[in-house]
Amino acid sequence: MSEDLLRHEKLFIGGEWVAPTDGEVVASINPSTGKEWATAAYAGTADIDRAVTAANEAFRGPWRKMSGTDRSNILRRLGDLYAANAGRLAELESSDNGMPIRDSRAGIAGHPQYYYYYSGLAANISGRNIQLDPSVHVYTTREPVGVVGMITPWNAPLQTVMWKMAPALAAGCTMVIKPAEQTPITAFELAKLAAEAGVPPGVINVVPGLGSTAGAHLVGHLGVNKISFTGEHRTAMEIMKGASVNLKRLSFETGGKSPHIIFDDADLEQAINAATHSAFALCGQSCALGSRLLVHESVYDKVVNEIASRSTRVRIGNALDPSTQMGPQAHDEQLQKTLRYLDIGRNEGARLVVGGERINSMGDGYFVKPTVFADVTNSMRIAREEIFGPVVGVIKFKTEEEAVAIANDTEYGLVAGLWTQNVGRAHRVAAQIQAGMVWVNTYRYLRYNIPYGGYKISGLNRENGSEGLEPYFETKSTIINLTGNYADAYAQ
Repeated sequence: MSEDLLRHEKLFIGGEWVAPTDGEVVASINPSTGKEWATAAYAGTADIDRAVTAANEAFRGPWRKMSGTDRSNILRRLGDLYAANAGRLAELESSDNGMPIRDSRAGIAGHPQYYYYYSGLAANISGRNIQLDPSVHVYTTREPVGVVGMITPWNAPLQTVMWKMAPALAAGCTMVIKPAEQTPITAFELAKLAAEAGVPPGVINVVPGLGSTAGAHLVGHLGVNKISFTGEHRTAMEIMKGASVNLKRLSFETGGKSPHIIFDDADLEQAINAATHSAFALCGQSCALGSRLLVHESVYDKVVNEIASRSTRVRIGNALDPSTQMGPQAHDEQLQKTLRYLDIGRNEGARLVVGGERINSMGDGYFVKPTVFADVTNSMRIAREEIFGPVVGVIKFKTEEEAVAIANDTEYGLVAGLWTQNVGRAHRVAAQIQAGMVWVNTYRYLRYNIPYGGYKISGLNRENGSEGLEPYFETKSTIINLTGNYADAYAQ
């Protein structure tokens, strides 16, 4: 191995950096080059056991006894440290998963706000009084659910860890984080910052590993009270089975096949800009991208031609190049999946307008051309299945009712977008779309205080906002007899 590699060859368990017991050390591949750039420790099942034990000890110990104000202060310090290290974190993220540095810098610059937001909520956790009659005092309290297993994906490693970690810390939970095996590096770096911020040992444990071993063991572990997972819905279904051993609480964000609707009265310049960006940003590797583009028949040809033209001007290159607008697929497996769907689209009869192939002129990197399929029908696999590549399928519609019907004709329900200058139509259509988030005359507007999550197979529960805190609590009702006399309820 090269001496220039970034080395993370120990796991973070119980506040210490420890060698894997039954895991291993593996190479991490830079998707822009196809070359090894770092090493990372993987956990085995015994390492998961150690991490869960540490998390339970921390939950019963100093963390459980710490006040909400003290947790709030730690979260604020973590936000400050995150901001101070944002530049380095962005470079690591881009090296690990191929996100263009301009995107990783922009995204990570906003991440401290999530820690600050949940810092405020941590200091203001409360229950409520329930007034029944003068003989009893009834109140509720919200208590942390306990140890949370967090299983995060490779497409947005830092963001997805942050979306889970910040509310879990605010609620008073402890956690075992299993980042995706393809992109483990930034989770290790985040653990360093959390320790520096004053998070007690054992509250945060980072144990990358294979889903089939480390992930499955974490899901089925009796010492884990909740699983928060972001990834593919079929994996979520398996997690539900494994988590049934002790009826773990569950939160899922499991993808989308999002409709992006352009009506005939839309501001076309703005709509086409958004449609192009939402098709090819992050090389198509986001659950929230508008991969199904629904366009009114009167503007259909213009929209198809414009997006095709703009796709050829997208600057594709190494993720660390500041001029790069679209980087590579995050790993070879995802590249091969996208290439298979390009063949599927052709075979289904969709019209390939532009793209449709790997870029072989960029060395061993996992690059593919931005691709536009026209004359797509909603029954085609490329319109129904999540590709996770820079591929957009354009579907024609005639009426508002037809657009809504097509938009909702999917197993998914994460996000949607629509473009119209008719205020009545905007409200009408948004109300009918079966999705957890609907953007009108904008797209991919995400903030720390806006709930995010999906309908149908796109997930369970919500992340972000005050709603993102609730899945980390259990609610307890306490009833106190104030009279000193017990009355048989059956005698009432």
